[in-house]
Amino acid sequence: MTTPRRVGDALNAALGTLLAEDPRLYLLGEDIADPYGGAFGITRGLSTRFPRQVLTTPISEAGIVGVANGLALAGDKAIVEMMFADFVALAFDQIVNFAAKSTTMYGHPVPMPVVVRCPTGGNRGYGPTHSQSPQQHFIGVPGLDVYELSPFHEPAPLLRAMLGGGRPALLFEDKTLYTAPPRPDPLLAVSHTGGVAEVRVDDGSPAADYLLVAPGGLAVRAMSAMRTLLLRYELSGRLLVPARLHPLDVDPLLPAAAAARRVLVVEDGPSGAAWGTGVAYRLQRALWGAPAGPVRLLQAADRVIPTAAHLERDVLVQAGTIVRAVLEGDR
Repeated sequence: MTTPRRVGDALNAALGTLLAEDPRLYLLGEDIADPYGGAFGITRGLSTRFPRQVLTTPISEAGIVGVANGLALAGDKAIVEMMFADFVALAFDQIVNFAAKSTTMYGHPVPMPVVVRCPTGGNRGYGPTHSQSPQQHFIGVPGLDVYELSPFHEPAPLLRAMLGGGRPALLFEDKTLYTAPPRPDPLLAVSHTGGVAEVRVDDGSPAADYLLVAPGGLAVRAMSAMRTLLLRYELSGRLLVPARLHPLDVDPLLPAAAAARRVLVVEDGPSGAAWGTGVAYRLQRALWGAPAGPVRLLQAADRVIPTAAHLERDVLVQAGTIVRAVLEGDR
């Protein structure tokens, strides 16, 4: 088997591998059948090999995800391709209010093996409605996992883990990565810890001058910057790329962050209640204190909101919750 030349080729091969492994897996999307193979050619050849499992659909994002949800509830599995991540807003209700809640609202755990693939980001000249990074709209939704494609995480194991996790998931795929090589710059050393890829470029010094924490879509740009920083300014650095953006375990990030002289969290999405905001806050709180104590963030629990009133009160922020948080910070 030849090594894929591009990340897009690796993703295509991964989808083929999963379809061959599991006859109950379906791939759904607009124009994904041959000869088109989707807007970016990622599914090219798959409908010819798996005509029963690879199905081109009408232009109805909510309908496509709704069918995928139904397949999952019936015991099958589904991967949905959005033509552009911008269009995932049309399926927001099916993802957030149905798929994410279906894991818990039937009286017993119900697996929802649904993955929604979203080609995201700009740098392709596609304009305002075809270039957005809408990850932040799904960060923090209870019952929903959010991942991002990178050159450092093999697509087949990643997709297999997403389908086997029991929760619906979104996979954001920066469009510029499709043509990128699936192997990093040979100047950089890559290792993996807890689902996080660590990329190093250094001059042999034990401590890094800086640490970048970024999702996979920024990996190529981050590596280019790291190369320049080393060769032109003799600055050594680390790049941490988590495969799963939410829920995010920050523990694998802490050793590299503690050893770096400066830490930068980088993302393509806009500011506000975004992934990078949360990561920066959690790192700040874990690593650096202040005379008045670390900044605290008070939020509802990461659980689906129950119907019973007494359970609902436990999940949502109440007056008593705020009082307890203030008292804890005053000790």
